[in-house]
Amino acid sequence: MIPLATLKSAVQRALRLAARAKDVQEAEVFASSTGHLLCRLNYTSAIPCNGVEEPKSSEAFGLGIRAVFAGADGPRVGFGSEARDLSPVGIKRALEKARQNAVPDPEFISFPTPSAAQSRAPKPSVSHDRAIMDLKDGTLVEAGWRVLQEALKTFDSSEPLAKLAGSKEKLANLSLIVGGDVSLFQQRMAIGSTRIPKVQTDETTYVTSSVTSMVERKAAKGSGYAAATHLAKFKGEAGADAARNAILGADGQRLPSGTYQVVLGPQPVADLMTNLILPSLSADAFYSCKSAFLGEVGRPVASELLTIYDHGAAKGFVGTKRLTCEGLPTGRTDLIQGGVLRGLLSNHYETQRLLKDPRAREKLGVNPQEHPDVLAPRNGFRLSHQGGRQFDALPSIAATNLFIEGSQPHSRDSLLATVGDGVYIGRIWYTYAMNGLRAGDFTCTVVGDSFLIQDGRLTAPLRGNTIRLTGNIHSLLRQVIGVTKQTKPIIGWAADEVIYAPEMAVRGLQLTEIAQFMESV
Repeated sequence: MIPLATLKSAVQRALRLAARAKDVQEAEVFASSTGHLLCRLNYTSAIPCNGVEEPKSSEAFGLGIRAVFAGADGPRVGFGSEARDLSPVGIKRALEKARQNAVPDPEFISFPTPSAAQSRAPKPSVSHDRAIMDLKDGTLVEAGWRVLQEALKTFDSSEPLAKLAGSKEKLANLSLIVGGDVSLFQQRMAIGSTRIPKVQTDETTYVTSSVTSMVERKAAKGSGYAAATHLAKFKGEAGADAARNAILGADGQRLPSGTYQVVLGPQPVADLMTNLILPSLSADAFYSCKSAFLGEVGRPVASELLTIYDHGAAKGFVGTKRLTCEGLPTGRTDLIQGGVLRGLLSNHYETQRLLKDPRAREKLGVNPQEHPDVLAPRNGFRLSHQGGRQFDALPSIAATNLFIEGSQPHSRDSLLATVGDGVYIGRIWYTYAMNGLRAGDFTCTVVGDSFLIQDGRLTAPLRGNTIRLTGNIHSLLRQVIGVTKQTKPIIGWAADEVIYAPEMAVRGLQLTEIAQFMESV
């Protein structure tokens, strides 16, 4: 990892170079160093295996420059970056790339300038984990084994599983499988501009695990998830959860098509948020008229029980960051409050162009000039498919820590009692919008961790990949009848936001049985 002081010095040097360039009207410089360390879990009881495989790491560091250049036909905005070179030569190359890539952008107003209130506000305290930042290879492998051992202990201590096998000695005959990964992220960044001359810095770390276990001979699959800011808080519980869910799912049954009372587990709640709801709560979706909530700011869009907010400055949470990748402080953005749409995730660029959009009132439902909190730019981050902050990406919009709360917090038992008879859905995949995001229609497949609910209790397991959930995001949100107080941090596939997902009861969802011949697909 590149030291924070080195990143800061590179940004300062680049700003001085830009200031000397006669054609540069203003400039913004972002430098980052992002590390990703990963080991894969691959345990199979019936086939010789290593258990923990492919420990590896990757690091990306470099510098990106956005600049406004004077031109004969008006200002032009360009971006250029240079990987793995923070020297004066690398900085000059990045600036020249920005000059060559510059194009007119009539919607560009300026780079961000912190408001007086933002400048006075105390910065959130973010404590990164030195153990992750200075991680050794052996520690990475130990973290992988910690998760795997928790899964194997759960299999070994399960009396129901031993009965299915005939004895503990014959557990391997059931073909037990544990797969997944443990990932650790290291992030450092520095940013400055002609409007933020004092270079700002940030450091963050976190560890995640996603595990799938199977009792293959019983067609049972279970999953587990975990995330923590510090390695010392990472106990391997994802492995135990995945094994326990696989055991409970043995000999699952099919479910006929119909409309059911449904309890969505943490993973389905997170998956729906990541793939459907958050994209519709983003300022750019409103500007381009793609949001399912177009024109609904200030109006009810969900059950009055439901509150959803993003909080990048919440102390001690996995997605907490001191600064956005635009140099602005993070903070709380209320999205849905008591069922009413209150605000949107935004960055500086999208906020500025919506503020001057003549159709802004029509698109939002309110005049943004009169309601500045609706578009507060607290969520501008430079992210890419590699994960974490990336120097070669332009600021986009992303959530940080997303919290979902109910006005009457439930335990799991009280939530199940509220439903009475229905279906518990524990894991979905292939969630996507049908007919475009704006229509709100969606579909997904139920793949595991799911059960019948009878008399307020979980009973018979459901067989994975035999039912689909279809519906509309508007009706789903309006039909929420309960939310648990307890949540689980989940990071979706190729996502950066952390969803602190509860279990959520929803009235009247449509489940459709998948034809028998498609089960193996």
